[in-house]
Amino acid sequence: MEYQKIIETIYDDVMPLQTIGHQATYIPALAKVNPDRRAICIETLDGGCYQKGDAGVRFSIQSISKVFALAMALGLCGDTLWKRMGREPSGTAFNSLVQLEMEKGKPRNPFINAGAIVIADILYEILPDPERDFLTFVQCLADNDTVSYNYDVSLSERQQGYLNAAIINLLKYHGNIHGEIEKVLHFYFLMCSVEMNCRELAHAFLPFANHHKPFVFSGICLTKSQVKRINAVMQTCGFYDEAGEFSYLVGIPGKSGVGGGIAAVFPGIYSVAVWSPRLNAKGNSVVGMKMLELLTTHTEQSIF
Repeated sequence: MEYQKIIETIYDDVMPLQTIGHQATYIPALAKVNPDRRAICIETLDGGCYQKGDAGVRFSIQSISKVFALAMALGLCGDTLWKRMGREPSGTAFNSLVQLEMEKGKPRNPFINAGAIVIADILYEILPDPERDFLTFVQCLADNDTVSYNYDVSLSERQQGYLNAAIINLLKYHGNIHGEIEKVLHFYFLMCSVEMNCRELAHAFLPFANHHKPFVFSGICLTKSQVKRINAVMQTCGFYDEAGEFSYLVGIPGKSGVGGGIAAVFPGIYSVAVWSPRLNAKGNSVVGMKMLELLTTHTEQSIF
């Protein structure tokens, strides 16, 4: 497969969409990001790496970090994790309070904000040093110990994080938060603030594409079955209430973030990361979604 030629074609084809959408202005630090950036990087299981654009520029991965958090929690807790959250698509906005109230504090899945906050609570309770241990895990996946939190972004999120504060208080009311609210919320915002570039993100997601090799990173061990299940949750829940559209147009498991990044995998073949800061109304990158749609179209590879 001529991946380099394909991504160069894709990179040019999405140019007309570059001015559509807006950055996540509700997080002040993200509103300052250059909206004209775009990048794509593919890493294959056979050792290939193909990139185009700003693939070496780091950005706030935001909700993409929820995949790493889920991997840690599932590796540490196993299936008992699902007693505190579901595995179903939300069908509502990622920060909805209405659904959480109706379902008595049990988040629909681990990728909406409520579910990720519960995972943050679980990790905060289990890990000896949650902030260090989570970052070490991500660094290990990326094979780069310079990957770090952006404390300005996490502070910016906390200062404007009224809705997430409401979510965690509602979770606490229903008994689904065990730790101290402010400490768990701080940890959640830190996880979202992790900065990576597309090369690092594609490399970090490659283990999720490899079902034939044990997943053992920084003391976290996942079975092949658990990795497949993480992919399944990405497929059905990785794009909030646009997960069906992503499955329809792209057809591989992935996870988006409001920093404009998307990471995805084609099981058994490659991982891919794209980035473009302007988002659509659902909170997903306009250009990023299109790049991945064109990728599976040109390669004629999808899981369906």
